[in-house]
Amino acid sequence: MPVWVLGHAEGRRGRGVASLLLMDLGVDLGTTRTTVAVSDRGNYPVVGFLDADDDVRDWFPSVVARTGPGPAGLVFGYAALAAVAQGAPAVRSFKRALAEPDVGPRTKVLVGDEPVALPDLLAGFLRTLAEALRTRSTVAGEQLGRTVISVPAHAHSAQRFLTMEAFRAAGFDVVQMINEPSAAGFEYSHRKARTLTRARRRVVVYDLGGGTFDASLVTVDGTQHEVDGSLGLNRLGGDDFDVVLADLALARAGSTGATAQIRPGSTAYLELVEQAREAKERLAPQSRRLVLEVGGEPVTVPVEDFYAAAAPLVERTIEAMAPLVRGLEDPGAADVAGLYLVGGASALPLVPRTLRERFGRRVHRAPLPAASTAIGLAIAADQSSGYSLTDRLSRAVGVFRETGSGAGVGFDQVLGRDQRLETGHRVQVHRRYQAMHDVGHFRFVEYAGVDAEGAPTGELVPYGELLVAFDPTLRYGRDLRRHRVRRMEGPLVEEVYTVDSNGLVDVAITELGSGYAVTHRLGV
Repeated sequence: MPVWVLGHAEGRRGRGVASLLLMDLGVDLGTTRTTVAVSDRGNYPVVGFLDADDDVRDWFPSVVARTGPGPAGLVFGYAALAAVAQGAPAVRSFKRALAEPDVGPRTKVLVGDEPVALPDLLAGFLRTLAEALRTRSTVAGEQLGRTVISVPAHAHSAQRFLTMEAFRAAGFDVVQMINEPSAAGFEYSHRKARTLTRARRRVVVYDLGGGTFDASLVTVDGTQHEVDGSLGLNRLGGDDFDVVLADLALARAGSTGATAQIRPGSTAYLELVEQAREAKERLAPQSRRLVLEVGGEPVTVPVEDFYAAAAPLVERTIEAMAPLVRGLEDPGAADVAGLYLVGGASALPLVPRTLRERFGRRVHRAPLPAASTAIGLAIAADQSSGYSLTDRLSRAVGVFRETGSGAGVGFDQVLGRDQRLETGHRVQVHRRYQAMHDVGHFRFVEYAGVDAEGAPTGELVPYGELLVAFDPTLRYGRDLRRHRVRRMEGPLVEEVYTVDSNGLVDVAITELGSGYAVTHRLGV
């Protein structure tokens, strides 16, 4: 059980006088800020929320704070920020726990001095978001309707499942889950349709958020979108730029008694990182310096020093998306209409400056970079928009299984990362064979791809484990984990893998003679 310590809308009207107005919306659960947009007769405005001072903000803070013991002592959003101002312990960027390889329903996050189950924390935050939508937002009083939500393109199945379940537990009517850059692709073609021609029908979406980086290559044909490929980094985003700036300020302050206690993970350090975030977000292209308070004294950091220290982070994003942008440097070679910068962290002037130096004038920064995904989700929620999406699985799925009477382990790829997924459709993969052991031990993993010998490459993410008794005498009352696998001429077996349009995978393993079957949702 891992424990993580982590620093107006027109809906569908019924017929008759008593018809109920429902608000269809897109919700982008962000690492640092959550953004909501709604569908309003072909327009997709971003929802404004009232903060603690009744000022309108176009985002809801992804923060939890503890004001007392137990679940009742947790507060979220703007209430959490107000509690932090009074000294309450808090956790920011808790969404990052979802990206950990071993995350699951039992994962806990430490808030103050008490651990909280991650699913409960997510559901509590989303319930607070729903209540804020109904009572303290620019759409207050409306009934929530169809909701489309997002996840990073490279999110593994546990992350997708936990996100979906948290929204449903919070009362949202989730009808679809879309990869974040794919949703931003909808916003691009809705806003910048004139840049798309017969010769240039593809867009690279560069999505740098608070905690993750995604890039997707999207082919656009009117309102039809097809994702040709997606790549990303699970732990690189605006939070990392904040740490770079905080460390620079700490280094410039020097070693004094006041700074000695500011160590990574300490409350003082987390406060310095929050200062860095606020200073970073105030940066404009003409800014020359940043001032942070370290140990009670002001410390000045030249902007160019910050950019020099942060440049490797931007270079990592360019390296990660390199296979998607081959030829884009040559203005006459590529069929790409543009490189579209979205995500809150892409507002840092260093990002568009670096990308324009590399790729020229085809770099377009979204007018509302932090809201592009939510707007695209609202377009998807709008049943009259006509937009459709064919996406990709974005990560491969395979299985390790027993060989040689349990003496060895073999590997089979089940689904490739380029597997096409269409909204509203399911994909099935069937495998039929004669079992050669009395027990099948299936260890499922997600990974980036395979090498020339068919072995998985890239980070392996555990994806679930199944033990299936092919010998009928072992099926009831036996602990198969203690059983030593034996070679035997077993029954005819069929494996069926079903992938829905949200990227969630179910497996059914059936002994065809008797009909005995074991089913499981991978990643849960």
